[in-house]
Amino acid sequence: QVQLVESGGDLVQAGGSLRLSCAASGKIFSINGMGWYRQAPGKQREVVATTTSSASTNYADSVKGRFTISRDNTKNTVYLQMNSLKPEDTAVYYCNADVQYYTDSYYRRYRKDYWGQGTQVTVSS
Repeated sequence: QVQLVESGGDLVQAGGSLRLSCAASGKIFSINGMGWYRQAPGKQREVVATTTSSASTNYADSVKGRFTISRDNTKNTVYLQMNSLKPEDTAVYYCNADVQYYTDSYYRRYRKDYWGQGTQVTVSS
């Protein structure tokens, strides 16, 4: 009922910048928390940054001061601005959203955690 589609991943040199986007679509009533996670080869998926519906944010220590998460509730979209990229930022980046959705009736709502398909970010040294 709901899809998350990420975009913006690319190959970039160390010190460069990228902006990731994740748009949610479908029968959405509201979106609570949204966030970005990443998984490097041979490593577990880790949280990068999260934001609540009231726009409070949290960041992994490794990206504080370099990455900024933001969201546009009118577009059901979350962004990740990544500056001063390092080779260790190389990973597949995944979007996550805690969504309240409906199916046949707008007044019958459900809640589920959704993931995007991932977008590759590669930082060369």
